[in-house]
Formats: sequence, C-alpha cells, structure tokens
Amino acid sequence: MTESHPIDDRRELVGWYFYDWANSAFSTTVVTVFLGPYLTSVARAAADSEGLVYPLGIPLAAGSFFAYMVSLSVLMQVLFLPIMGAIADYSRAKKLLMGVFAYIGALATMGLYFVQGDNYLLGGGLFVLANLTFGASIVFYNAFLPEIASPDKRDAASSRGWALGYLGGGLLLLLNLLLFNNAGALGLSESMAVRISLASAGMWWAIFALIPLATLRTRGTVRKLPPGERYLTVGFKQLAHTFKQMRNYPHTLLFLLAYLLYNDGIQAVIALSALFGAEELGLPQSVLIPSILMVQFVAFGGALLFGWMAQRIGAKRAILISLVIWTLVVIYGYFMPAGVPAQFFLLAAVIAVVLGGSQALSRSLFSQMIPEGQEAEYFSIYEIGERGTSWLAPLFFGLAYQLTASYRIALVSLMVFFIAGLLILLTVNVQRAIEEAGNRVPARV
Repeated sequence: MTESHPIDDRRELVGWYFYDWANSAFSTTVVTVFLGPYLTSVARAAADSEGLVYPLGIPLAAGSFFAYMVSLSVLMQVLFLPIMGAIADYSRAKKLLMGVFAYIGALATMGLYFVQGDNYLLGGGLFVLANLTFGASIVFYNAFLPEIASPDKRDAASSRGWALGYLGGGLLLLLNLLLFNNAGALGLSESMAVRISLASAGMWWAIFALIPLATLRTRGTVRKLPPGERYLTVGFKQLAHTFKQMRNYPHTLLFLLAYLLYNDGIQAVIALSALFGAEELGLPQSVLIPSILMVQFVAFGGALLFGWMAQRIGAKRAILISLVIWTLVVIYGYFMPAGVPAQFFLLAAVIAVVLGGSQALSRSLFSQMIPEGQEAEYFSIYEIGERGTSWLAPLFFGLAYQLTASYRIALVSLMVFFIAGLLILLTVNVQRAIEEAGNRVPARV
C-alpha cells in the first residue's frame, strides 16, 4: 500500500519542529546541568572507604560513574541504531518507532525522580535507557526531514527545528533553575528540587511529543516480510547492503568525514567551556550557569539567522562561514583575560550564534545527499558517527593540557578540528553528491 501526502505542508512541518522542542529538555535539564552532579553524589553515598562502587562486581570510582554511564549509552547506540534505522526504512515504521522510543525515554527520565539515597544503579540504568532511546528517536525524527520538506526549503525547516529546540530546552531549564535556587523558600530540599527537575524533563518530553506524532504522516510503500524472515534479520541484510552501497556516494562520504571532524570540535567546546571558564578564567558558578542558559536563547536566533543565510548563499558556504567563526572563537579564548565575566558572556554569545546554525545546516545538507527510502539508515550512521568520534577532540584537549599544563593551549588546539573539517568540506562537490544520490538539486547549495 502506498500513501501519498503533500510536501512542505505547514501543519506537518510545525509538528515536526516540536519534537526538537520536546526532546531538548532532556539534553539541557538532565544531561547538561542536573544529572551529572546529582548521580555522582548518589554514587558517592554508596561508595566504600576508597570511594569505589561495584556495579556487576566491577570496581569503579564513584566520581567517574556518570561519565561511564554516558560512554556505555553511546556504545549501545553505536551497536543498536544502524539496525533500527534499517528496520525503519524497510518497514516504513519511522513514526511508530519514533513514538515508541520517545516514550520509553520519557518514562525512564521521569523515573529518575525515584533515584535517591545510595541507589546509584537505578539512576545509572535509567539514564542509559533514556539516552539510548533519545538517540534512537532522533534518528527517526531526522529521517522525516527529506520526506516533509522540499530541497529548496529544507535548510529553513532544519534551522527552525533546531531553533525551537533551543528555545524549549532553555525555557524548561530556566524554570528548573528558578525552582532549584528557591528550593528553601518553597520548603524543598536541594535533592527534591533536582529530582523534580529531572522528572519535569521527562514529562515535557512526553507531553510535547504528542504534537509531532499527531501531525507527521507515513509515506512510501509498506513492504511485507519475505517468507521465513524477521525484521531483525532483514535489518542486518539491509544494513550490509547500505554499507556496500555507500562507496557509490564518495562526496556524501567526504561530507560525513568533514562533519565528524568539525562537529567533534563543536561538541568539545560545548562540553569543556565551563571547565575552561572555571579553571583558567577563575569564573564562579554564578557566571557559568547563566552563560549556559543564555546560550540556549541566543542559539534560537542564531539557528534562524543561518537558515536565512543558507537561502541566500547556500548551506555549504554558510557552514564554511560558521567554521571560520568557530576557529576565531578558540583563538580569542586563548587571549581572553582571566576574571572578566563580560568577555566570557560575549564569547558564549558568539558560540551560541554559530552553534545552532552549523548543526542545523549540516543536518539539512546531509539529507540532500542520501538516497530516497534509506533516510533512517543514513541518519543512524550520521548519528553514531557523530557520537562514535565524540571522544577524539576531548582527548586532544586533555593531551594538550597534560603536555603544556595550560587550558588556553588546550582550547586553541581544538582549531585543528575546525580547520580540518573546513578543508575537507571545501573539496565536497555538493551538487554532484545530490545528483549521485538521485535527488533534485535545490536552487542554492
């Protein structure tokens, strides 16, 4: 059975945008701000005199437990997402799978409310489940983009989704920070305020996920399983076919390599900027936390700005401009004087402007370069490629600090990733990549 629905439908596009609004609460409230310190305190409460906990009998430092849970969830995504992407493309069940994984993740996040005392295993298990299903739902969400937005409107659509995500994630984080900072006046302990904040992210995710699930439409031909086959076996076969097929798209692979390099640099700057601000610039949490919050709201405008720019000069040129700015950001960070909050806020604002734009346009440009009917498979590779290399730039940063004892040199060393990504991106023939994938070339690329 084949279902045909109009493309560029405003109602469907707005519904799609709202999944960014829904899931970004998990990234900001849970991953970025609250869960790391809270789960570490719970693990320390369960630790022995040497500061060790023993999940499955394995001795782990309580202070490293959250980081290990992040790594475990990413590893599981690397193993899990490509197969689910292949199954989704074969069955045309992207919407169903997106909903299933979104609600598993939302419920697991709500379950973090019950993590207290020394129950670190419950917290770690729920986070791994939530982060795994979060990544899976994002793959299916991204895979809808080529189906609902025409080539000429895809950059704008991707940018609006990213922008709304920053706005939604920032809004809930603001409310939760207000709750946390006024916990005593409300008769709440800090622990209870954190637990309420964590649960609120799951509730936000679950409530607003209803909007895309109500508006997105299933397209394409639903294929029946061959006799004796199961979706899992078909998924492995389809994935093997896709990896063989990718050699036919050399410029798509070049773009993917460029993206993995420069996005690794972006993720490292995001993850390590607070450490740089605290250790090298001597800035207190009262400066660092508001700057994180500000980034969410400035990035809303930045994503829209780069979407507008892409419509006029093309997505590739807009991304190249963003990479030049990223390079200048880390160079400026090297010379920034310590103890001057205003300059740190200025740097954070510049980062926010290019943050959403570079990521949103990368998503829309990649969507132009992949074959029709295999969107979830390719976006699963896009997602795990991003996560699977996300250790490289932080490692580079750590080694630079270890060799020089300078966070400034460690920060500026990250320019290698932006410059390498920029140089490879310059070699990508976007028009040829789109034509090789069998897609229509938009007016500006």
